[in-house]
Amino acid sequence: MVVSQPATQRPKLPSVGRLGLVDPRASAYLAQLGWDSEEDQDHIDLLWALSRAPDADAALGAMVRLAEALGDGWDELNTALLTDRGLRGRLLAVLGSSLALGDHLVAHPRSWHLLRGDVTLPSADELRRTFLETSSGASLEQLRVLYRDRLLVQAALDLASAVEDEPVLPFTAVGAHLADIADAALGAALSVAEQTVCGDDTPPRLAVIAMGKCGARELNYVSDVDVIFVAERADSVSTRLAGEMMRVASEAFFEVDANLRPEGRHGELVRTLDSHIAYYQRWAKTWEFQALLKARPAAGDLELGQRYVAALMPMVWSACEREDFVDEVQAMRRRVEQLVPADVRSREIKLGSGGLRDVEFAVQLLQLVHGRSDESLHVASTVDALAALGRGGYVGRDDAANLTASYEFLRLLEHRLQLQRLKRTHMLPALDDDEALRWLARAAHILPDGRRDALGVLREELKRHNVRVSRLHAKLFYQPLLESVSPAGLEFAQGMTPEAAERQLAALGYDAPQSALTHLSALINQSGRRGRVQSVLLPKLLDWLSDTPDPDGGLLSYRRLSEAMAPHRWYLSTLRDSSAVAKRLMRVLGTSAYVPDLLMRAPEVIQSYGDGPSGPKLLETDPDAVAGALVASASRHADPVRAIAAARSLRRRELARVASADLLGMLEVTDVCAALTSVWVAVLQAALDAVIRANTPADGRTPAKIAVIGMGRLGGRELGYGSDADVMFVCEPAAGVEDSAAVRWSVSVAEGVRALLGTPSADPPLEVDANLRPEGRNGPLVRTLASYAAYYEQWAQPWEVQALLRAHSVAGDAELGQRFLLMADKTRYPEGGVSAEAVREIRRMKARVDAERLPRGADPNTHTKLGRGGLADIEWTVQLLQLRHAHAIPALHNTSTLESLDAIAAAELIAADEVDLLRQAWLTATRARNALVLVRGKPTDQLPGPGRQLNAVAAAAGWDKGDGGEFLDNYLRVTRRAKAVVRKVFGD
Repeated sequence: MVVSQPATQRPKLPSVGRLGLVDPRASAYLAQLGWDSEEDQDHIDLLWALSRAPDADAALGAMVRLAEALGDGWDELNTALLTDRGLRGRLLAVLGSSLALGDHLVAHPRSWHLLRGDVTLPSADELRRTFLETSSGASLEQLRVLYRDRLLVQAALDLASAVEDEPVLPFTAVGAHLADIADAALGAALSVAEQTVCGDDTPPRLAVIAMGKCGARELNYVSDVDVIFVAERADSVSTRLAGEMMRVASEAFFEVDANLRPEGRHGELVRTLDSHIAYYQRWAKTWEFQALLKARPAAGDLELGQRYVAALMPMVWSACEREDFVDEVQAMRRRVEQLVPADVRSREIKLGSGGLRDVEFAVQLLQLVHGRSDESLHVASTVDALAALGRGGYVGRDDAANLTASYEFLRLLEHRLQLQRLKRTHMLPALDDDEALRWLARAAHILPDGRRDALGVLREELKRHNVRVSRLHAKLFYQPLLESVSPAGLEFAQGMTPEAAERQLAALGYDAPQSALTHLSALINQSGRRGRVQSVLLPKLLDWLSDTPDPDGGLLSYRRLSEAMAPHRWYLSTLRDSSAVAKRLMRVLGTSAYVPDLLMRAPEVIQSYGDGPSGPKLLETDPDAVAGALVASASRHADPVRAIAAARSLRRRELARVASADLLGMLEVTDVCAALTSVWVAVLQAALDAVIRANTPADGRTPAKIAVIGMGRLGGRELGYGSDADVMFVCEPAAGVEDSAAVRWSVSVAEGVRALLGTPSADPPLEVDANLRPEGRNGPLVRTLASYAAYYEQWAQPWEVQALLRAHSVAGDAELGQRFLLMADKTRYPEGGVSAEAVREIRRMKARVDAERLPRGADPNTHTKLGRGGLADIEWTVQLLQLRHAHAIPALHNTSTLESLDAIAAAELIAADEVDLLRQAWLTATRARNALVLVRGKPTDQLPGPGRQLNAVAAAAGWDKGDGGEFLDNYLRVTRRAKAVVRKVFGD
C-alpha cells in the first residue's frame, strides 16, 4: 500500500531541458512511456539515468520503439527498469550509444532479458557450446540473432558505467571476449559448412587460424576477421568447405578475410601444413612474418592449428636476419603513411599520425628484432607485448605504461565509434562537430574536469594522446639505445644489452651499429647542458635519420657538426625548439656528403631551415642579391687573397643554402642551375676585380679593358654543383697602348684570376677552364677583340663554331663583352647558315665522341654526361639544329638548352613530342648529375648500381620515396626515348 505524500514533499520531476532532451517529441515520448508522473524516487532516478545516456534523445526514441514492439510485455520491462539499477544502466547506455543495437532490440524485444539481474560474460567454452548447439539445423537468421545478442551483452557491460555506477570493463577484457565470440562464431560457421558440403560424410581436417586483432585476442566490435586455412589434404572438398564457412560467417556474423594467406588473394585458399612451411621458407616477405606474430588456432581442428603455429613461429623469430628486412620494414612504414589522405589524417584513429598503427607497428618491430633471443616477447597482444618490452629493458617502463594508456584510450574511442552503427570505422568526427564529439565523450565516459565540459576534455585528451604517441613512437626505438651508452650515475634503466642495442640499430637501418653506438655515446656523454639536450633530442633525430638513405653517414655528420658547433648555444636550442629545422637537417645529413662540410663552415644556414611568415626561410634569399653582396664584400679588401676569402665565404653560404633547398625539394632544377651560375659569375667578377686592383699601375690607368666570356654550361646559365667554369678572356688596349703590352698585362690578370681561384681550399673547388679558346690549350690565353675576329673569320674549326653557340659575357667590362658577342654572332649565326661541310663535321665529331670519349669501364646507359640520351646527346642535338637554322630563326640565338628547345618546338623543326622527350631527358640527367655530387660530395657522372647509394641519389634528385630501382628505371626509359630522337636528328 502506497501512502500518499503532500504535494510539497513529493520528489520533483526534472524538466525535459534538464534531462538533456532536445527532440520536440520528448515530452510526448515520456508521457507515452508513463515516465512523466511524479510517483516516487525510483521513477525520478530512472529519468536522471536517461539524462546520463550518451544520447538521451536516441535512448528515449529507441525505448518508445521497444515499448511498442513489446506490447503487453512493456509493463515487465518498465517495472524492472524502476528497480534494477544494473538493467537501467546497461539498457539506457546501449540505446544511447548504439543505434544498431537499438534496432536489434526492437526487432528482437525479448533480448532485453539478457541485461537484467547479475549479468556476467560467458567463458570461451560456454560460447563455443552455445554457438555449436544453435548451428545444428539453425537458420542463418538465428545465428545472426545469437551473435547480435552476445554483442549486446558485451556492449551493455562495457557501456553501463556511463549511466550508472557499474564496474568498468578493462579494455583487454573487452577485446578478449570479442575474440572469444568470434572464435565461437567461426566454429558455428564451420559446423554449418560441414553440414552443407559434407552431409553425412566425415569432414576433412581443417584448421582455422585467426590472424590480426582476432588472433591477438584484442578484437574490435566491428572488424573483418582475418584467417588462414590449414588442411590435412588441400583438395577440392577442403577448399569448398573453407569457402562455404567464409560465406556463412560473412552473412551471419562478420566479414571473413583470408587475404593474409600465402600469395594473398591470388593464392590457394587452403594449403597443407607442408605447403605453408615451404612457402614461408622460400617466398614470404617480412610483412608476412610480422602478421604471423598474431597467429592463433581459433576453430576447426585445433591440434592441426597448433602444429601450424609450432612449425612457423621459429621462422618469425629469425625474420629480422633476412637480407631485405630493413628495406621491407621501411617500405611498410611508408606504405602505411600513404594510406591516409592528408585532409583526414588528423581524424584517423588507426592510420593517422600518432594513431593506433604507430603503436602496433613499433611494438611488432621490436618483437621481431629481440624475440629470437627473448621468449618473453612471444606474445600476441599489443598491450602484453608492451609490458614484456618494458620488463626486458627494450622500452622504458614509464614509456611502456604511457604508450599503453594512450593505446587503450584510442582503442576505446574506436570501439565507441563502431558501436554507434556497428560499422567498421576509425574516423573521428570533424573537430568542429560539437554534437558528434559531445556524444563520443559521453559514450567514452569522459567527465568534465571542473574547468571544461566533457567536450573540452575530449578535445584535450585527443591532442594529448596523439602527441604522446607520436613522441613515444620515436622514443620507443631509441631511448633504450641511449640508456645503454649513457654515463654511469644517470637515472636510466640500463636494461638493454650492447648486443640487443646493436641488433636494434641494425634493424632500424644502420649498417654499422657498433660505430653508431660510439657516436651516440660521444653525443650524450658530453658534460653539462649539451649532453642533457642531446639525450632529449636524439630519439626523434634518430627516428628521422632512420628514414633517410644513409643513417650511418647522417649520424656521423651530425656528430661532427655538433662537435664543431659546441661553442654556439643557439645550435642545440634551435634543434630543440624547432622540429622543422631538426627534421630537415636530419634529411640533409642522411642524404648528402656535400652539404655537411659546407654547414660546418657556414652554420648560420641551419637557422634558415625553419619556416618564415611567407614560407621556408631557405627561399627568402635572392641569388642576384647574394651575387651583388659577394662582389661588394670582396671589393672592400685591397689584398686579392683576403678579397677572395670574403667571396668564398659568401659563396660557401650560398652553396649550402641552394644545396639544402634542393635536397629538401624546395627548388626546381632550373632554379638550382641559375643560382649556381649566379654565384660562380659573382666569384669570377670578384676575383677579376681583385686582381685588376692589385695589378693597376700607380697612375691608376690600366693598359687594357678585359672581359670574361662564359662558355659551355656557364654561358648557358646551366651550371651544376660539380661544374668547372669554361671561359675565354678578351682584352682591348687602352688608348696609346700597344696590343702586345695590353695582351701581356691581360694575361697576367687572367693567370692571376685562375691562380687565385685555384688556391686549395676546404670548399668545393673553383676551377677555371680556358680550353675552349681558339686553338684550345695551345692557343694564347688572352686575345684582343680584333685578334678573335680575325681568327674566327679565317681559321675557325667546326668545334669552335659550335662552342661559340654557348658564349655569353659574364664578367669584366660589359661593353667589351657585348661587342665580343656581336662579333661572335657573325661566326655562329652566319647569313645563309653554316656550311654543309661544317654540319657533316659536327656529325662526325659526335660519332667519334660516342665511340671514344666514354671513360673506360663506364656504363653507357647510365653515364649522365656522355651516356645514351645524356646531357651531351641533348646539347649536341640542340646545337646541331642551331647551326642549321639559327640564321633564319632569331629565337635560336640563345645559349640556354631549354630555351633553345622551346624555340625549336615553336619553329616546328622537330615534332613537339620529340622536343618534350629531349627536354625531359636533359632535366632528368641534370637532376641525376647534381644529385650524384650532393650524395658523394665530389663530381661524378656515373650512376651507381642498385643499393643504398642509388637510393640516396634518387632521394637527392627528388624522386618520391627515394626508391633507387624506380628512379633508375625511369632514367633508363627517359634517356632511351631521347636517344631515338637524337639518332633521328643526326641521321637525316
